[in-house]
Amino acid sequence: MIAGINASVSALNAYGRKFQSTANNTANIDTDGYKKTRVTMSEAANGSVEAKSEKVNSPSPIVSELTSEGSVLVEKSNVDLAQEVTNQILAARGYEANLASVKAFDEMLGSTLDLIK
Repeated sequence: MIAGINASVSALNAYGRKFQSTANNTANIDTDGYKKTRVTMSEAANGSVEAKSEKVNSPSPIVSELTSEGSVLVEKSNVDLAQEVTNQILAARGYEANLASVKAFDEMLGSTLDLIK
């Protein structure tokens, strides 16, 4: 039973990292040269959830911008807002599901303690 709660808590932490990643990507959508990050989740040896962040080096659009020195080629961000919104929704649903699991464990533990009293 404790292993289940540990898995849910580790998943909450992993989804929290996913939230941070998508929020950071969205905040830097207009930052020239910014490369987005992705969080991948996998099962660890003890049954918990492990989250790994990695930078995505996919090609970004290159545009010509006028500066005081003339026309310069500038690499834009490789962040896709539609993809980030979708990732945020999926992370929210995963977070809610694991939070419900933690709440159910809390209620079961409370009921067990009431029976013992």
